[in-house]
Amino acid sequence: MKKIWKWLGQGLIAIVILALLAGAGGLYYFKSYLPNTVAPQSFPQIDGEIRLQGLDGPVDIYRDNMGIPHIYASTPHDLFFAQGYVHAQDRFWQMDAWRHIGSGTLSEMFGKGQTDTDAFLRTLGWRQTAEAEYAALSPETKAILDSYTAGVNAYLKDRSGAALSLEYAVLGLLSPDYKIEPWTPVNSLTWGKAMAWDLRGNMDEEIQRAVLLKTLTAQQVDQLYPPYPSDHPVIVNKIGDGGTTFQPSSFQTFDTSQLPLDALQQNASLLDAALGPKGDGIGSNSWAVSGKLTATGLPILANDPHLSIQMPSIWYQVGLHCLPKSEACPYEVSGFSFAGVPGVVIGHNDKIAWGFTNVGPDVMDLFIEKVNPDNPNQYEVDGKWVDFTTRKETINVVGGKPLEISVRSTRHGPVISDTFGQLKDKGDPNDKTFSPFKDRAALALPDNYVIALQWTALTPSTPFEAIWGFDKAQNWSDFRAAAKNFHVPAQNLIYADTEGNIGYQMPGDIPIRKKGDGRYPVPGWNSEYEWTGYIPFDELPYTFNPAEGYIATANNQVPPAGYKYLVTTDWDYGFRANRIVDMIKNAPGKIDIAYIQSMQGDMFDANGPVYVPLLQQAVGQPGDSTQAAALDMVGKWDFQARADSGAAAVFNAFWRNLIKNTFNDDLPERYAADGGSRWNEVMRNLARNPNDPFWDDRTTKDKVETRDDIIKKSFADGVSELQKSYGNDPSKWNWGTMHAATFRNQTLGQSGVGLIEDLFNRGPFPTGGGEAIIDATGWSVIDGYETNWLPSMRMIVDMGNLNNSVTVHTTGQSGHAYNKHYADMSPLWANIKYYPMYWDQSAVIANSEGRLKLLP
Repeated sequence: MKKIWKWLGQGLIAIVILALLAGAGGLYYFKSYLPNTVAPQSFPQIDGEIRLQGLDGPVDIYRDNMGIPHIYASTPHDLFFAQGYVHAQDRFWQMDAWRHIGSGTLSEMFGKGQTDTDAFLRTLGWRQTAEAEYAALSPETKAILDSYTAGVNAYLKDRSGAALSLEYAVLGLLSPDYKIEPWTPVNSLTWGKAMAWDLRGNMDEEIQRAVLLKTLTAQQVDQLYPPYPSDHPVIVNKIGDGGTTFQPSSFQTFDTSQLPLDALQQNASLLDAALGPKGDGIGSNSWAVSGKLTATGLPILANDPHLSIQMPSIWYQVGLHCLPKSEACPYEVSGFSFAGVPGVVIGHNDKIAWGFTNVGPDVMDLFIEKVNPDNPNQYEVDGKWVDFTTRKETINVVGGKPLEISVRSTRHGPVISDTFGQLKDKGDPNDKTFSPFKDRAALALPDNYVIALQWTALTPSTPFEAIWGFDKAQNWSDFRAAAKNFHVPAQNLIYADTEGNIGYQMPGDIPIRKKGDGRYPVPGWNSEYEWTGYIPFDELPYTFNPAEGYIATANNQVPPAGYKYLVTTDWDYGFRANRIVDMIKNAPGKIDIAYIQSMQGDMFDANGPVYVPLLQQAVGQPGDSTQAAALDMVGKWDFQARADSGAAAVFNAFWRNLIKNTFNDDLPERYAADGGSRWNEVMRNLARNPNDPFWDDRTTKDKVETRDDIIKKSFADGVSELQKSYGNDPSKWNWGTMHAATFRNQTLGQSGVGLIEDLFNRGPFPTGGGEAIIDATGWSVIDGYETNWLPSMRMIVDMGNLNNSVTVHTTGQSGHAYNKHYADMSPLWANIKYYPMYWDQSAVIANSEGRLKLLP
């Protein structure tokens, strides 16, 4: 993730070297002056009175003892104005960086090292889509954005540089010409596109499957992308009469091996440094338990969304309260927002609570378009040449010259193979016989073929319109009506209310394809693979007060077998969902908040019961004393990957080496197995066949390895790895140290310059959990054990008494380094601890550390 900031880091290294050459004065600048003198300049005022133009009336903002603002206003305008103001007080650097991502203008902030990323973002056209969305909003929703924008800009007025955030003091050394622009409503809407990309469907899998067909058989590729396991739960158990079952194709018959999809994957991965990498395991957990199973007799709702690790937290907690609540001012809501966007994304109001997990539907298709060899401005549609839609984009570069790019689009979407040099075509433009679906020997994409992306997020629609509806919904009917506006990214919407109801709705624009199942790139020059529409909202899966008394979602399969539409073939494989359901069904008594906390902190690793017996069988009695001690530890393991567990350390070192030793000889380096629920299911299936060809190590010519051979070798390799890193005494090994979480600023905190990173990064914090575990803290088989994604917050809402609700998120409420609320939540998060979600105004006031009054 440091690569994207390479150019930025080089400039900062030069600055640091010059500072250090100045001797003690330079070191003092970074170690004392910036933290102690400059950083506090941006800390927010939390007491007293401030007069601001644009308010209807007075607004009270109480900050509780975790620094969380609770806003009380008499009009929606003032409420969202004040939310914009406090977002800018605490998180403007984060907001500024996010808006540059959303608009493809990172080069304006960080310089020439970002031009490739900007070119890809401009090609996708997020800003143009957001502009169309804003123009189409209703007057009510447009007013929300306008009020919020006015609040942000009220804070920006007469402030700049270090008065906004410490990062600007550092950025000013490198990019002194950078100017902070006023906030606009479109800046808020572009973040919806960024989240849609972060939670995108299966484009990566679509590319990977096509690439793997170059070296593996179709049956082997299917083995690496197995069907959803029949012994794991689905979210909705019954949908009407089911209708005609959708039958996905088992194999795409067209040959896509010629296409430079490796390069396309590389281009898409440029956004990973800005938004975080997409992995098999990234997802979320949520569940709602009805009153018949709880101690209070009313529902409890839990949610923990899993997102990339970052500093500050992606979430900003806030309370928004109309005083009085009325038809004209209908908001009384508390929960988690995005800095840069008005409203509460996940949380509860006075009547309902809701949470999200990602559905992960297949809403992205790659179309191979045939270009007219005699006129490169045209492409083929059903035997006729039609013109590309084109536009020019100028990428402004701080401290450098502007770069102009040309973006082409087809009927399907933007041509993403035009963006970067490594995708530019090298074949013979006059070769009219070439087809990307023949002749596996060729690897270049000639000039008469390009790749276009069709993606639902590029059609104007904003999820925030639905979210603002959730914020004021009073019942299931209101909630479902708002959910109709949730087009992309499709989320599993979990629901509970104070009347005792629980519910689930899958929303979103899910395409219906004329032909195919979206698993591979398809021809775009004919209309055989066109999208014919979207699944009607009333036919999307939902459930209300199911007989079993609970609803659990963990990115697992949504509909039951027999559902007549295709949602995706690339579900999470349901290990977390299976454990959640098991813990609900086997609760020791009536379920309460404490038990839900134990569920969110559960670290049961389902790989353990499958592979520990096989490991003991394969290894037998090791002659090496360290291996013997390690095997004894694993044999006594309870399969909980706690931070203090030595057995978890041994097993995960074994598991990492098992994945590598099994697949590194079979897969291209770029597509090496990296762990997650899919690989857990692949390995669970392989365990049943000790002579599967994947077990054989192709690098050994004189032997055909079996399952037990690879298990034995992997255990020895894992123990050796632990000895090299942590010494020869297994009693001193623990999983928390190996898997520690370090929270890094997504920009300057990844510069590669230690003195700069130390200003903004915090950690490491010993961390338990792991891949495909309820306490889902990700790590990489390729890169190592450090936590790279995690439960970005944990929330438990008690519908019997909202004041009993608890939560935590990863870092702190403040985005200002050295503020007391910058990382005060991190130890709580790492130890699965919580703090109260204060609800009643009396509780807020009693636990407040500041009261700020905004006056017109």
